[in-house]
Formats: sequence, structure tokens, C-alpha cells
Amino acid sequence: MRTVTALPYKIIEERGIFIPMSDGVRLAARIWRPETDEPVPAVLEFIPYRQRDLTAQRDSTIHPYQAGHGYASVRVDLRGSGDSEGVLQDEYLERELRDAEEILAWLSEQPWCSGRTGMMGISWGGFNALQVAARRPESLAAIVTLCSTDDRYADDVHYMGGCLLGDNLSWASTMFAYTSCPPDPAVVGDRWREMWRERLEHSGLWLDTWLRHQRRDDYWRHGSVCEDLSAIRTPVLAVSGWADGYSNAVFRLMEGLDVPRLGLIGPWSHKYPHLGVPGPAIGFLQQCVRWWDRWLKGVDNDVMDEPTLRIWMQESVPPSTAYAERPGRWVGEDSWPSPRVLEHRRPLALHRIAAPGEEVEHDIATVQSPLTVGQFAGKWCSYNAPPDLPYDQREDDGGSVVFDSEVLTERLEILGAPVVNLEFTVDQPVAMASVRLSDVAPDGKATRVTYGLLNLTHAKGHDRPEELVPGERYRVAIPMNGVAQAFPPGHRLRVSVSTSYWPLAWPPPKPVVLTVLLEGGTDLVLPVRPTDTPDDVAPDPFGEAEGTPPLETEHVAPGDEQWLVERDLVGYRSALKVVKDLGTVRFDDIDLEVTRRSEEVYTSEGDDFSSPCGSTEWLMRFRRGDWMVETVTKTVLTSTPDEFRINATLDAFEGEARVAARSWNTVVPRDHV
Repeated sequence: MRTVTALPYKIIEERGIFIPMSDGVRLAARIWRPETDEPVPAVLEFIPYRQRDLTAQRDSTIHPYQAGHGYASVRVDLRGSGDSEGVLQDEYLERELRDAEEILAWLSEQPWCSGRTGMMGISWGGFNALQVAARRPESLAAIVTLCSTDDRYADDVHYMGGCLLGDNLSWASTMFAYTSCPPDPAVVGDRWREMWRERLEHSGLWLDTWLRHQRRDDYWRHGSVCEDLSAIRTPVLAVSGWADGYSNAVFRLMEGLDVPRLGLIGPWSHKYPHLGVPGPAIGFLQQCVRWWDRWLKGVDNDVMDEPTLRIWMQESVPPSTAYAERPGRWVGEDSWPSPRVLEHRRPLALHRIAAPGEEVEHDIATVQSPLTVGQFAGKWCSYNAPPDLPYDQREDDGGSVVFDSEVLTERLEILGAPVVNLEFTVDQPVAMASVRLSDVAPDGKATRVTYGLLNLTHAKGHDRPEELVPGERYRVAIPMNGVAQAFPPGHRLRVSVSTSYWPLAWPPPKPVVLTVLLEGGTDLVLPVRPTDTPDDVAPDPFGEAEGTPPLETEHVAPGDEQWLVERDLVGYRSALKVVKDLGTVRFDDIDLEVTRRSEEVYTSEGDDFSSPCGSTEWLMRFRRGDWMVETVTKTVLTSTPDEFRINATLDAFEGEARVAARSWNTVVPRDHV
């Protein structure tokens, strides 16, 4: 990223601002605005990740940049996070959305504000931007939503295709740690202990809540703007990356919204595109300024002259858990679905992908996958940056039924969501299927391109699961995540089907034999973008990534990162261990040291489907001089064929003294999962 110091406006920065809510709670804000006598629009980012420290370095590249281009750029901590008062008890609660509306109203009434506002954010901030837009607050004129979703059940960190995701535990543990953190005494004064204790006592165990909603019910419908996209009347810029978990929403928003909208999907993980990894990073903040200029200031610029959807068409690469850059090119589509993307249907025959229109022999393929299938799947979402991408799929393919195409003689490009239509029988009442599409190089290495999951009891809908009848014939469509991918001549396509995909998804209660019926109804549907289709996008449509200088910090203790696959061939124990240790970082501007470390371990034993166990541990520490606080949170999730079991602990320390200790032991019945 190129740092920019010469901006159109000088910047005024205001810290320690508290915005009053209607119930008396005050929310901590930080505001950057241009030095001008003219009122300007305000742009809000409203998230729970501590604007004073944990996101301070990232924020320093974004908000001063927007302020320097004529906007009041505002970061507010959700209630119960950072230095805000109150308690944070779950995602996207009604109180949170009302708080956002009240903040926007407060901003619009400030003498330095023109009365027009926008919302932006990545992940949580992208979610609530969409949700608040659907509530139509008077001042809100446009949003930028990144790495978010319109569907909290079917396409979020909790469940995928009705399958319980391992990242549901991982994300619950992250928020378990974050909600245990205190406010900063340097900001809130002596009240910090009282505020901290309130958080420790009342935030709760979110994992328990999420596990009690295993089907699509009103809990998930709340905040899912897909329930009524017509409620959104403001222009929407929707952004994600192929290594992120939320790229599908961009396609759906481009299709379902009837307001001015633009979609952008690059090669990135769960990061802002000007900081995007894998690269190339882009001049995203320039794009945001042009977007705000058009919709918040009424500038008649050319921001809407670009194609509705711009995406990075990825080239073939060898499998790797991390890429500095993904080779490819920008292509565009004026509408979505695009009439230029054609549906190619290829029957699945015994161990092969047949040619379009080919008659295949009646046959069957059976699979009963071991619990080790999925250890090379990577994370459901590459959150901060790789290495957490899927590795060579050949080991996972060894426990799957595999279908390979003939060697390609011509280049093939796809754009959209491949689908596997599956005719099958099973021998158990609860079963899942994982389907993957891989790019197989001439040397045999298999790079996963995309994948999909389906809890087969959800065949008639995520809100009405039904037990399967062993031996009865079923047919389901299993969509994979949308993708843009080129396959070169000399490579093969591979479809892999397995009955488990642990730890990316929690396994079914018992081992399942899946019999795939190869009688013409089982096929692969590819969204093919003909290679002679014009790209409709300049080779470098965004320019160089730039932002204001990042806040200077000092790493006073190094971090560590591990991604270890272990196999014990005596006890038949398998484990995946993920360590994300950010070390200790010093923020000189506020004289604060912050330590963060997380460890996740996912284990199973042999073919015992009651053995999968996910355990997580987080350490959070804040130190300034003689003041030091620390929290340690631990969560263990196990299951039997009939129930999930959660064991969790929270310990909080001030100096060497433990000041709080809590524990949870809960049981949640399994609901067709």
C-alpha cells in the first residue's frame, strides 16, 4: 500500500467522544473530519473490535483518508465493547440496530455534518450496514458492505447448507474472548472495573445460543435482509474476495436489489481490498471516495459507468495454504445473472466426468468417508490472511468418491456457482454430503477451486429438516460457492464427494454409506464464461492501493503461527492444531501493550463419530505501567449421536489476582445435524 500524506483537506481528529443513546448508555467514538467551514457528509463504521487499540492501525489507513477527501469518518464501538458502556450479548440484536440509527441521527445533527450519512464496514460492519439500510433511517444515503451476507443462516459462519461449521465454534470463541476485555481506564476513569465486571457477568456464552438454532428459524431471519431485499432503498457497493467466506452474497445482492449497486470480488481473504491478501491489492479507498462523492455529495461522476459486477478471473495455481498474489485479470458483467454465462451440464459416470450430452451406463458409486477427510480443507473463511487456505486435495480425495474429466484440450473459464445434482441413497437417517471441484494439474496435484455442503435432511428446506429413509432414493442439488476460475489445457476437472468434511463441518451422528446413483440424473453443472467474451474492464481499473500512513506500533514480543496436522497410528487419533499468536504489540500513542493469542485443536479417533472434539483457548492481556489485566477463555465442544455438549471457562485477572471465574456446562439436543 502506498501511503498518502498530501490530501485535499487537513484533518481534525477527535478522540474520547461519547454519543448518548436513548436508554442512557453512551457509546465511544473517534471522529476524523476535514478542516473546513462547510458541513460535510458523515460515514459510520460501527463494530465491536475496539477502535482505540485492536483496529487502530487498520483504521488509521482508512478514516483519515476519507476525512482528507471531505468526509467526517467515524468509528464507534458497539455497546459493551471497547470503551462503550453497556453489555454486548450477541450479534445484530435489535438494540444494536437501534443504536446505529440513533448514531446516524446524532451525526446528521452535528453542525459540521451536511445531514447526509453513509455506513461502511467489513464483516460485522458490513452486516449491520445492510441491516440498517433495510430500516431506512432518514439520513442514510448509501452504504459500502464488505465480506458480509444477506442470509445469516444459509451463508454465514454458523451453518452452511444446514451443516454445523467448525468456524461456528471458532468465531464464538473469538467473541467470548473479545467481550471479556475491559474498557481503558485512561478513557473511562475509575468506572472501568464496574464496566468490566458487568461485561464478565452478563455477556454470556454465545455458542450455546447459536447451537440452539440448528435450523432456519426466526432467530436467523432477524437481520437476514434476503427476507425482503426491496426494503433496501439506498445505493449499495458490495465487496468480497474469493478467499473470503462471504463472496456469494455479492452475486445475490447484484441479482436481487433494485437500487443503484456495484459488486466487486477480488482474490482477497477477509480484508479490506487496499490491504488485500492474496494480492493484488487495489486502490479501494479511491473507489470509496468516488462512491461517496456520487451518493452523499451528488457529484455527477462516472462511478456508475463501470460494469455492475467486476471480478478477478483467477488463473490456475498449484495448491498452497498461502499465496502472495493470485494471477488473473479483471473481467466485468453488466448484469447478474449474466446472459453471457452459459450452463454446461456434464453427467457423472463411474469415476469420471462425462462429456456434455453423453449417455452414461447405469452404475453406482459408494463412499463411507473417514473422519480425517477435511484436514486439508483450510478454514471456512480465510479471516485475517493465509496460511489457512486448502492444501493439496489428494489426501482428502482418498476418502471420497472421485470423478475426473478427460484432459482439457482448450482453456475453460467459469463464473458463478457450479452445482452437483446428486441422486443417492443412504443407510442412516442423518447424513451430509461435501462436494468439491478441483483443478488437477498434469503432475496430479489437486487445487480446490470451490466446494459446497448439504445436510441431506434439509433437502426440502432449511426450516423443515426430515430424517432420511435408509434405502429410499433422493435427488438434491448441491450448489458450490461462486467462483471465477480458468482451467488451462492439459489439466482435468475433478468432482469429489464425501460423507464427512471435519473439522470444516461437524460430522453426522454416525458413519454413513452414501450410494451415488449414476443414471443420468447425477451431473455437474458448470457456469461457463466463453473465453471469447470481452472483459469489459480496463486491465487496472482501480489504480494502486493507497491509504493514509498506518499507526506506528512496536512488536515487543514476537508472535507465532502454526497449522499442524497430526496422526497417531497407534491410538488412531487425528488432530488439526491452529495457533494464531499475535505476540505483544505496543501502542506508543496511548502507552499501551496488547497481547493476543488463540489456539484451536480439532481431534477425532478412528471411525468413532462420537469422538470429534473442538477445543479453543484465548489469551487477552492489556498492560500500561503497573496496570495489567488479562482474560483466559476456554471452550470445548463435543457430541454424542443425540446431543452437543459445551464446557467453557472464563478467568479474569487484575495483576496477579484472579477477579472473576465463571464456568458453563450445557447440553443441546441435536436437531437433524
